[in-house]
Amino acid sequence: MYAMVLNQLGAALEWTELADRLPGPGEIRVKITACGVCRTDLHVVDGELPDPKLPIIPGHEIVGRIDAIGTGVEGLLIGERVGVPWLGHTCGVCPYCLGGQENLCDRPLFTGYTRDGGFATATIVDARFAFPLGEVGEDVAIAPLLCAGLIGWRSLVIAGAAKLGLYGFGAAAHIVAQVAQRQGRSVFAFTQSGDVTTQAFARQLGAEWAGSSTEMPPEPLDAAIIFAPVGDLVPLALKAVRKGGRVVCAGIHMSDIPSFPYRLLWEERQLLSVANLTRQDGLDFLHLAPEIGIITKTTCYPLNQANQALDDLRAGRFEGAAVLVP
Repeated sequence: MYAMVLNQLGAALEWTELADRLPGPGEIRVKITACGVCRTDLHVVDGELPDPKLPIIPGHEIVGRIDAIGTGVEGLLIGERVGVPWLGHTCGVCPYCLGGQENLCDRPLFTGYTRDGGFATATIVDARFAFPLGEVGEDVAIAPLLCAGLIGWRSLVIAGAAKLGLYGFGAAAHIVAQVAQRQGRSVFAFTQSGDVTTQAFARQLGAEWAGSSTEMPPEPLDAAIIFAPVGDLVPLALKAVRKGGRVVCAGIHMSDIPSFPYRLLWEERQLLSVANLTRQDGLDFLHLAPEIGIITKTTCYPLNQANQALDDLRAGRFEGAAVLVP
């Protein structure tokens, strides 16, 4: 097998030939057909997340087909198309797992961070965390749903709003906007100042309003989801939501939140974070996605150009999501 491997934090990924790996008990091997490139991959590569496994193969928006099955695996078949998300393993015995909050597991493993991921031609997966995808939809189009879509979905459920602001209109927001509108919600898109291209993209997807994150929307929001990893957006979003409104921070990493006056939080506004996902989130969203007919805007890169894809993501050189194709 071949993979783009991170050997040192902050360094470029290296094209590496590795021995084929066999799945152990409870595992499957997936031959990868597409893997999305997520901003969390940047956080891993740049060393912004603590204690990654090194060397590590990044990537956690994986689509592929099972080509080997370990002992004890039931309900999955050779050749079946599956998706592999960020949450790659949970202990099943900690209070959070037993209490229905496996996204907060005390001893988790994360795909592309603490266990090898999808910037490769194949990967080994805990079979419990592989979602059957069926045969509807193209692999490249589905890949961004495995994180941008899933985390966006969990954030949307927690936001629970009719008038919804989306701060940072990238891979996750362009998916969430489609879901929100299908559910009858109004979407307001916030981008970097002067980014008229992304603002136009948001309006094409049905946003009622699109403007700079430093602007106030034309009317108070019921809730806002912050996808951009920028702590400075928190006070701005709190200012934009109505009394009793809710601001949801959807990223796994964010720069420090600056001091802000208590009056922005007062009147029962809420500030929350979203951590990871549960398997039920995956089942719910991946069942719903084909019904909605979500269209993902993707830019494809060959697997060996993963470094270019990461650089382009960092610089905002494309709309929607980047996807690596072996």
